Amino acid sequence: MAAKRLSVVVTRRLPAPVAERMAELFDVHHAGEETSPDRARLMELLPEADILVPTITDVIDAPLLAAAGDRLKLVANYGAGVDHIDVNTARARGILVSNTPGVLTEDTADMGLALMLAVLRRMTEGMAQMQEGVWEGWAPEALLGTRLRGKTLGILGMGRIGQAMARRARAFGMEIHYHNRRRLHPGLEEPLEATFHERLDALCTRADVISVNCPHTPSTFHLLNARRLRFLKPSAVVVNTSRGEVIDENALTRMLRAGELAGAGLDVYERGQGVNPRLRELPNVVLLPHMGSATREARLEMGEKVLINMQTFADGHRPPDQVVPAML
Repeated sequence: MAAKRLSVVVTRRLPAPVAERMAELFDVHHAGEETSPDRARLMELLPEADILVPTITDVIDAPLLAAAGDRLKLVANYGAGVDHIDVNTARARGILVSNTPGVLTEDTADMGLALMLAVLRRMTEGMAQMQEGVWEGWAPEALLGTRLRGKTLGILGMGRIGQAMARRARAFGMEIHYHNRRRLHPGLEEPLEATFHERLDALCTRADVISVNCPHTPSTFHLLNARRLRFLKPSAVVVNTSRGEVIDENALTRMLRAGELAGAGLDVYERGQGVNPRLRELPNVVLLPHMGSATREARLEMGEKVLINMQTFADGHRPPDQVVPAML
């Protein structure tokens, strides 16, 4: 007699190859489509679920986990970040949590470099002139930007993505400085010719560009606060492809509007979709809608990791990408 298939609740529609394979392996129920699921609908489905598959913008908090009852045993997150999941409460309730680390590294680093180039070389301003039909032709001082070669990139968070950013920046002739909870092993640090700063304040004073590549945790909330942002040079640029909460967005906006910073390239925001409207008005700010991992390859690889975590759990083993509070 065949074993009963596990019941899975998915918060929104996943790429077709992932969804099709999941449906072959499990009894799948959908709480939403493209946008975030209705919370009431999700809470209605959860009591019958063995596995929950959320995405990085779905809030999986203590009340939601309590509504699931005792049947839910795995939250298989479709994404690397888990700051939207109450991992401690899940653990206390005997619920495992897994994520999809590693698959977003190269794509997110590509986007970080693209934002850096777009701001320093004033690409969006040039595009606006062309699209609006107001370009008056080449001129010696028109749309003068900043060269990358010889500039200092300050990396806040030297994990996989931070190191990938460093490799790209080195190819453009930039100097690499970084701040991290722990200094890298010399075998990783030396090929990048990277300089470690134990104090973030010291890194800020050196950086021509500062790139945020650390997760959002209680200790990193507003790590780039108003005081630290003021250590940056007026010619400095801020790039963030990690988590919006790491930067005090109001302070950043005030400094950009006052001309106390040269520009910013942002793919994430402190209030999610609630982008500060004053940022939208600035020509020296490039805003993207959380596109860092938006490649077909990354989204399929994320799905493959989710499926492996789910199937490993279904086979009676711990998921290979299990998250525990000590990892956060």
